[in-house]
Amino acid sequence: MPADPGGGAPLADTRVRTASTASATFGTRAGKPPLTSSGIDHSTQIKNLQQLVQLRWLAVFGQLFTILVVHFGFGITIPIEQLLFVVWLLVLFNVLSMLRLKAPIRVTNGELLAALLVDVAALTAELHLVGGAANPFVFLYLLQVMLAAVLLPRWGAWIVVLITGLCVGGLARLAHPLPLPNDPRDGLSNPYVAAVLVCFGLIAALVVFFIVRIEANLRERDQLLIQAQRRVLEQDHIVRMGLLATGAAHELGTPLSTLAVILGDWRHLSQIQADADLIQDVTDMQEQVARCKSIVTGILHSAGEARGESSRRTTVCVFLDEVVADWRQRRPDNRLVYDNRFGADLPMVSDSALKQMMGNVLDNAHEASPHIVWLSAERSGDDLVLAVRDQGPGFAPQVLERLGTPYQSTKGQPGRGLGLFLVRNVVHNLGGTLEARNLTQGGALVQITLPLAAIALDAHDAPHES
Repeated sequence: MPADPGGGAPLADTRVRTASTASATFGTRAGKPPLTSSGIDHSTQIKNLQQLVQLRWLAVFGQLFTILVVHFGFGITIPIEQLLFVVWLLVLFNVLSMLRLKAPIRVTNGELLAALLVDVAALTAELHLVGGAANPFVFLYLLQVMLAAVLLPRWGAWIVVLITGLCVGGLARLAHPLPLPNDPRDGLSNPYVAAVLVCFGLIAALVVFFIVRIEANLRERDQLLIQAQRRVLEQDHIVRMGLLATGAAHELGTPLSTLAVILGDWRHLSQIQADADLIQDVTDMQEQVARCKSIVTGILHSAGEARGESSRRTTVCVFLDEVVADWRQRRPDNRLVYDNRFGADLPMVSDSALKQMMGNVLDNAHEASPHIVWLSAERSGDDLVLAVRDQGPGFAPQVLERLGTPYQSTKGQPGRGLGLFLVRNVVHNLGGTLEARNLTQGGALVQITLPLAAIALDAHDAPHES
C-alpha cells in the first residue's frame, strides 16, 4: 500500500458522495445511535442515574444492618417498625427507578434532582425517628450535597444545599430523642463515638467510590463530545467536496460532448479511414471519452438519488464478485488475486457507495503495487472482513498515526489524501472499523470489518431492483 492513503484518482473518480450515501442508506442498520451531543448527554445521564440506584441499594442494606445492630446488638430502644417502613418505601422507589432505566425516555437534570431529594427525604424521616440532629448519621446529608454538586447544574446543587439545611434545622427542633451515652472517655465502647466513626468511614468510602465513577462518566462524555464535533467537521468537509464534484461534473459535460462529436467526425474522414493505426487511436479515444462521460453521469446521478434508487437486492458473494469484475475491467494491467472465503452466502443490499468504497481501497493498492494486488473476503462471526494487500513501500509512519484524516498524503500533489478519508467515513457510518498496517515481508494491508447487520437484507425490506 502506498505511503499515501489518498489514492490517485481524481476527485470525480473517488465519488465523494460515499459517506453521505452510506449514512442515508445503511445508517439505521448498523444498530448504533448517531454520535450527537444530545445522544451523548442522554447516555451520561442514564449512567449517572444508575450510579444513584446502586448507591441507594447500598444505603438500604446499610440502614437495615444499622437498625438491627442498634436494636438487637446494643439493646437501644428505637421505633423499628416505623424505620423498616421507611426502608421498605426506599426499596420500592429503587425498584421503580430500575424499571425506569429500561424506558427509552431522556433522563433530565430535574429527574436526578428528584431522585436525590427522595434520598434526602428518606434520611430525614429516619433521623426524625432516632434522635434528629443529635444522631451521628446526620452527616450523611453531606454525601447528598456532594453528589448534587457533581451530577447537577449549579441551580440544582444549591437547591439540595437549601433543602438539606432546612432538614437539619427542622431535625434540631422536631425529633424523637435517642438516649445514647455520650461520654468521650468511654472510647469506642461508647455507641455514639462508634457511630461517628462508622458514619465517617461510610461517607469517605462512598465519596471516593462513586465520585470517581461519576467523574469517569463525565470524562467519557467529554471525549465523546470531542469525537462528535470532529465527525460534524468531517461531514461538512465531505458535503463541500460533493458540491465541488457536482459542479465540476456539470462543467465537464459540455466539453466531453464536444470531444465525442469531433471524434465521431474524425472517424469518418477518408484520411483516417485509410490508416488502421489512426482508426484504432480514434476508437481508443472514443472509449475513454465515453468512460469520462459515464463517470460524470454517475456523479450527477449520485448527487440527486434517493435511498432506494441506487440499492438493489443481491447476495454478499455476488456483490463481491461484481466489485472484482468491475475493477478488473477498469484495471486490466493489474493482476488482482481474489480469495472469497465467506462461506454460505447471505442476502444483502447492494449500493454504489459500497462499491465506490472498495474501489478506492483497491485503487490505492494499485498505485503502490501496479502489477499485483490481493483481495480476500471472509466471515468472522457476525462481521464481513475485507482485506486488501499490496507489494508497495508501505505507509509512512505519520500516515498510520492519522489514518483516514483528509489530505494525509506524501505524494506532494494537491487534492490527494482523500481516498481513505472517504472510506473511513463510510465504514464508520456502517458501524465498522478500518485498520491499516505495514507487513514485515513488505507491502501493506488494509482491513475493513463491516457488521453484517449493517448490510443484511431484512425480511421486511424490498429495495429497488436496478
